[in-house]
Amino acid sequence: MPQPLTSLPKGSKAKIVGIAAGRGLTYRLMQMGLTPGAEVEIVENSSGPLLILVRGVTVALGRGMAGKILAEPT
Repeated sequence: MPQPLTSLPKGSKAKIVGIAAGRGLTYRLMQMGLTPGAEVEIVENSSGPLLILVRGVTVALGRGMAGKILAEPT
């Protein structure tokens, strides 16, 4: 069941299944390596930005942006 990255706990791993955003934001996220099928690990999910590890790079995402990325826990 796909869920937004913001709902996943710290330390969990997931696979991106889609991005529920407009064309501009979708393009920007894909440029950062957040494409469907990519494996991500939640590094930090408390108040403030969400830190994720994707393709060996740690990325900080605002909570609004991260909420539009849909993933399935692995």
